[in-house]
Amino acid sequence: MTAISRRLRDEITERRDNLIALTQDLIRIPTLNPPGANYREICEYLARRLAKRGFETQLIRATGAPGDSDRYPRWNVIARREGAFPGACVHFNSHTDVVEVGQGWTQDPFGGAVKDGRIYGRGACDMKGGLAASIIAAEVFVDLCPDFAGAIEISGTADEESGGYGGVAYLAEQGFFSPERVQHVIIPEPLNKDRICLGHRGAWWAEIETRGEIAHGAMPFLGDCAVRHMGAVIEAFETRLFPAMAARRTEMPVVPEGARQSTMNINSIHGGEAEKARDDTGLPANCVPDSCRMVIDRRYLAEESHDSVSGEVRALLEDLKTTRDRFDYRLQELNHVAPSMTDRDAPVVVTVARAIETVMGRAPAYVASPGTYDQKHIDRIGRLKNCIAYGPGVLELAHKPDEWVGIDDMIDSAQVMALSLAALCLDLPE
Repeated sequence: MTAISRRLRDEITERRDNLIALTQDLIRIPTLNPPGANYREICEYLARRLAKRGFETQLIRATGAPGDSDRYPRWNVIARREGAFPGACVHFNSHTDVVEVGQGWTQDPFGGAVKDGRIYGRGACDMKGGLAASIIAAEVFVDLCPDFAGAIEISGTADEESGGYGGVAYLAEQGFFSPERVQHVIIPEPLNKDRICLGHRGAWWAEIETRGEIAHGAMPFLGDCAVRHMGAVIEAFETRLFPAMAARRTEMPVVPEGARQSTMNINSIHGGEAEKARDDTGLPANCVPDSCRMVIDRRYLAEESHDSVSGEVRALLEDLKTTRDRFDYRLQELNHVAPSMTDRDAPVVVTVARAIETVMGRAPAYVASPGTYDQKHIDRIGRLKNCIAYGPGVLELAHKPDEWVGIDDMIDSAQVMALSLAALCLDLPE
């Protein structure tokens, strides 16, 4: 290990308390999505902090993006520190939004409590711990190596938890992730500190509506129940689609093991009369439902295609239309994300792998994510392939009650990030 590498690691260890405090500050800003709350507050916090280290900062609103409104504007921050010499730009991208709290917490979800070497809170793992680690890594690097080559960028972006269209997608459309501006991207998602995530499965979201005919509930034979038709759709899924998906396997290194196959989640079903407010004590009306809607979340493999995935569902529905009396449906695509994979020999992969081996004393594992993250926009819109996810945190803790991130894991990950900066921005011997 070179002398500068040793100094970077030692200095990050010395800033342990600073890393803890930063992570707590970020957790205590409740950037809940939905609805998209407090985005500007966290962006301004990040801008103030990074400006102290000479970063030029921009706050960018994704005006007109899905979810953007005057009440809940989609704010993003990009901070850039130019080096002393020309060179490549290394960009750390973290989303600032967190999902709903949910039930079952024993810790304050926005308290940032420290207990037994862990920091607790919604977003601690996914992914404010990773954001904090990248900031500490960058601060230490520019403090110790101010005459580096190239540039360092850190972004805090909106709406990753709902697709990233008010965050990275918008910024990519504006050219912020073009290969001419940025050459290396590390996304500190919680994929474990000794693993490099090369990409993710594809996702196809769709809404299926079955149609019927309204009639009096006491004479259902005069109508046509759309909910019963949806029951036939579910039965077809259970007996035909789910077994077919379970038989497919991928060569992608997807984790956990259950995600090595094709999967589908039934996200929601709504049929008939709309749900009443909790304080509404009235009784339901006597009606046969003439509409039932289901939202499906289909995750697919690199070996599959968008056309085959959507066509498979449509074929089942068309078969029901032929075989089931009065069956009618509407199928609408809601969103589509193609699978994404970065090559194992890409520069950012090789660099981070060497840093992991230095810090952890072992070679990294290479994985792919079961769900999509913002690499999809950097890849497809930004046309930048040299992108990975690497950060602290246990993937299985994301979106769970009592979410936490390990402090030692953040220290180790920050050291990996700092050594990666040294390798990419300094002329060091091998």
